Amino acid sequence: MNWFDHLIILPILVPLVTAACLIPVDARNQMLKGVIGFCSTVLVFVIGIALMQAAATPDEGQSGAMVYLLGNWPAPFGITLVLDRLSALMLVLTSLLALATQVFSMARWHRAGYHFHSLFQFMLAGLNGAFLTGDLFNLFVFFEMMLAASYGLLLHGSGPLRVKAGVHYVAINLAASSLFLIGVSLIYGATGTLNMADLALRISTMGPESRMLMETGAALLGIAFLVKAGMWPLGFWLPATYSAATPPVAAIFAILTKVGIYIILRLSLLLFGPDAGTSMGFGQPLLLYGGLLTIGFGTVGVLASQAMGRLAGYCVLVSSGTLMAAIGLGNGAIIGGALYYLVSSTLTICAFFLLIELVERARDAGADVLAVTMEAYGDLDENEEEREEGEAVPGTMAVLGLCFCICALLLSGLPPLSGFLAKFAMLHGLFNPGDLGGQEPVSGAEWTYVGLLILSGLSAMIALNRVGIRTFWTSIEGTIPRVFLIEITPVLVLLSACLFLSFQAGPAMRYMDATAKALADPQNYIGRVTTAPRAGSQGGQ
Repeated sequence: MNWFDHLIILPILVPLVTAACLIPVDARNQMLKGVIGFCSTVLVFVIGIALMQAAATPDEGQSGAMVYLLGNWPAPFGITLVLDRLSALMLVLTSLLALATQVFSMARWHRAGYHFHSLFQFMLAGLNGAFLTGDLFNLFVFFEMMLAASYGLLLHGSGPLRVKAGVHYVAINLAASSLFLIGVSLIYGATGTLNMADLALRISTMGPESRMLMETGAALLGIAFLVKAGMWPLGFWLPATYSAATPPVAAIFAILTKVGIYIILRLSLLLFGPDAGTSMGFGQPLLLYGGLLTIGFGTVGVLASQAMGRLAGYCVLVSSGTLMAAIGLGNGAIIGGALYYLVSSTLTICAFFLLIELVERARDAGADVLAVTMEAYGDLDENEEEREEGEAVPGTMAVLGLCFCICALLLSGLPPLSGFLAKFAMLHGLFNPGDLGGQEPVSGAEWTYVGLLILSGLSAMIALNRVGIRTFWTSIEGTIPRVFLIEITPVLVLLSACLFLSFQAGPAMRYMDATAKALADPQNYIGRVTTAPRAGSQGGQ
């Protein structure tokens, strides 16, 4: 084992140690705590880039998966961390979102309560641990670490709306955690292991009684993750919760739903692939039809929302539903486009949550309701018709309006940006499955998926156009919000990442397609984990 192999544990260790060190720092030194937390996240981002490059480099014809044995115990007896293309991608995406939201929070939001940066670092450690762990029990540990920190972050800033949303959020996630623990217990009772690679080997040889117990545990486990992913009707809590959170918290919460998607994708292809015997494809119909219903529910919510915060919350549901249905289709050719969509939509929604606070800073709380009333009764400002043509647009509103237009194009899936390219890649994989998909004709469920994919984009375009006109074109306040450079910069960085993803769509899609192929053939992952040498043993370096 060389020094580079130890980098795998640092995305967990660095934020964990940073969070512990920030707790005793005086609350009056919030800026110092913010700078230390930011430096920690920068280090995690740099490490994530290095790990992503390492995972993308094949080693002796293998998938590039790297295994780290904590305590030097071999799998499946010890704690195992596994890095492959998918987990490396999620590490980089999470740290990029964390950097943007941390910078935004340091303008003023981190002073709204105590221990913001410590909770943020604890949540970052839990997220990275969930992406890297190779066994279900430690997945539960990191999942709970992430949730415990998110409880405090959601209540950050207090207020009756946040407290009410926080109570709902905590109660629902505690119930989901209970299902998670029961499911893990059933799986261990049926198989005798919780290591994912070892579990994949044992599923194919299980007897009928043990298989039924294992599938029951997997179903309970799936429900827990679907609650987090926001599948209808389990995601009823999400729009109100996200809209009640402070802007930087709502923005980083955009990645939390993707944790559920990541785990569902990982376990579906690893445990219930072609080698799973009679359990092959377990849960796929639920994912497919649940994802379709989630897209439909989110689309209706997008059209019905008047407040931009709730609109963004329903966009999260549309994004989650799109990914769940893509996994449920069981067509490996779609997965590459789905991963591209995951990155694009997460970056966009994070930027949108930050932008909403800047845009609505100077707006009255009842402006949306008043605008709808005036529109319905035709009571428009008479001076609007007499407004001088060619009136200059304030620079602040021009920048905010440009950012809003880019977000609208990305969320609507209009060309030529990455939102359109992602949907096009998924549709291309659906109609041209190649080696990763079957040769059967397109089914009714797949045509429904295509229709909802197009309809959700059209609905987002209508809703965002309506909100944009009221905000930037016919605003009844006429007040220009005061925006600091430290606040608009994270939004510009996230949108620039989406633009970069659009211009570099070729290399990005090649990475996503290679990731999809590695997931569709989990034998390399299983082999790397089960044969990982202990440090100091023969075969180790």
